Amino acid sequence: MSVPRRVLLVPVLLLAGCTGPAAQPAGGPATGTVPATGPSTPAACAERVETGRLPDWADAGFTGDTRIRHVFGTEGDIVAILFAYPLVHARGDGANNKILWGARPEPGRSEPAPRTPLVITATRDGTDTPVVREVAGGPGPSIVDLPAAGCWRLRLDWSGRTDTMDLVYRPSSR
Repeated sequence: MSVPRRVLLVPVLLLAGCTGPAAQPAGGPATGTVPATGPSTPAACAERVETGRLPDWADAGFTGDTRIRHVFGTEGDIVAILFAYPLVHARGDGANNKILWGARPEPGRSEPAPRTPLVITATRDGTDTPVVREVAGGPGPSIVDLPAAGCWRLRLDWSGRTDTMDLVYRPSSR
């Protein structure tokens, strides 16, 4: 009698070993865990514009209410504060695609890191041709225009640090 039970138990164990982790719902919060192979890259555009208050480390120079549109990097080390929203390709309204970049201070560092340019390597969704922009002096005020409308995945490098985010540039209405 015990032999048939073992025979049935083997397929059940094999099937149990084939199931992967539960899928995270689309648009759900990131868990903060990083796989051993490094951070994963979202398959589709994942621009996440927030409108709440800026964190204390990003509100220097602001007074009063710091509720403004912003997008955090996937690692949470940088924030794009969007003074122009929506971002628009080939603006015809006289405005600029003004972004204030704020970097989280490095943990355990008592003095600021040496200032190096913020290098933005942007790749439009569905392409593999990068476009590079540079913000002199590191994270700070900038005007970032990109050559086409669409979702752009940005790799942000500054002072030996790296983070990523997606930003959407809408087509011009002119």
